[in-house]
Amino acid sequence: MRTKKLQLVVTFHTTADAMAMEQACKERQTDGRLIPVPRAISAGCGLAWCAGLESREMLKNVMESIGIREQDMHECMV
Repeated sequence: MRTKKLQLVVTFHTTADAMAMEQACKERQTDGRLIPVPRAISAGCGLAWCAGLESREMLKNVMESIGIREQDMHECMV
């Protein structure tokens, strides 16, 4: 079982955006993983990208490069 720690959780408007984010991050060997949206967060899609807090700017750049926008970025225990 994973130990919970403060993480950056990026939510998306659509599942397609979440899947595109996963693919782009895998291709770029970017830190993070696709997770179900935590209960404490409400999101349009049931998936979110979880990564370390230090990844915020890098993830914004990845999303900009592939033409998707996050619904929101949260810092929460995951």
